[in-house]
Amino acid sequence: MKYTSAEAGKLVKKLEDRVRDLLSMESKAALFRVASGEDADSLRPNYDFNKTQAELKNLSGQIRTVKHAINVFNTTHTLPGFDNLTIDQALVYIPQLSNRKETLRQMAAHLPKERVADSHYRFGNRTSFIDYEVTNYDTAAAKAAYSQAAETLAKLQLALDTVNTTETMDIEVTDISYVCG
Repeated sequence: MKYTSAEAGKLVKKLEDRVRDLLSMESKAALFRVASGEDADSLRPNYDFNKTQAELKNLSGQIRTVKHAINVFNTTHTLPGFDNLTIDQALVYIPQLSNRKETLRQMAAHLPKERVADSHYRFGNRTSFIDYEVTNYDTAAAKAAYSQAAETLAKLQLALDTVNTTETMDIEVTDISYVCG
């Protein structure tokens, strides 16, 4: 069946939700308490160990299959406009670029020469000295680099969103009717 990366991600979430539901049911139904004199069979919760284990095994296999397909897709598909940058490389590059953008934003916000707040207090005593911070770089260049990083990040995120919602991959999972239907 064909899935976009976004659809495959949602399928993984549905499968993982089903695993959580089964494990929750199992934790409630695998053991139960009965007071002496009560009929245990009439109070026994509906639970089939073998069926539950088989379903958990099946779901785990499906999750592995879908995640593997996503990983293969991410390592083989490139983002348009980014010179052979694969999706998995972009997923590493985005946080790197985000961090760099924030550093450049802070650098661009500095004045070439700024008075340091409360610098006329040294060791708790007032002094006549005033400290300044002086940039050791061109703030205009920092502003330009910030703008470039912000623009690249926006284009990269849009390209990733486009690929994730338009390009498809084949994923063969068995017995997922209870998840999709």
